[in-house]
Amino acid sequence: MVDTNRITGAARELGGKVQGAFGDLTGSRRDSVEGRAREAAGQAETLYGQAKDTVRDAADHVADAARDIGGRVRDAVDDLGADDVEARARRAQGAVEDQYARAERGVRHAAEEAYDYAEDVYARGSHALRRGTREVGQQVAEYPLASLLIAGIAGFGLGLLVSARRD
Repeated sequence: MVDTNRITGAARELGGKVQGAFGDLTGSRRDSVEGRAREAAGQAETLYGQAKDTVRDAADHVADAARDIGGRVRDAVDDLGADDVEARARRAQGAVEDQYARAERGVRHAAEEAYDYAEDVYARGSHALRRGTREVGQQVAEYPLASLLIAGIAGFGLGLLVSARRD
């Protein structure tokens, strides 16, 4: 089936040729240019219609091939027999269940390792915090005046930050 764009494109192209020739004969540059433009537009529309026809034909060919392959697959499945298909389906289900169980074991193992690692990190962090607190306590006990001065400067700085945010 021919696309309508091919028909209208050919008509527009012919009309453009006629208008261009008329413009050439009468010396009308305007008609000559418009005719050539209409002719080019008609050629473009014709090419567009040809492209649509080509795509439509290719799609029809692909659909026919797919129907043919589907029929062959259907025939092959029918030849297998219901018992064979059911046995294959059961084997496939068993394989999927085995893979699921293996994946579940892997995830559980990874979660246990992550939990153990987190516990270890928490214990080391807690130990470092206690050691740091002990060190700060010793420094305050040894240098109470310097500690008081540092605490006062830190408090004054925090006070400036808080009051600056209100403004």
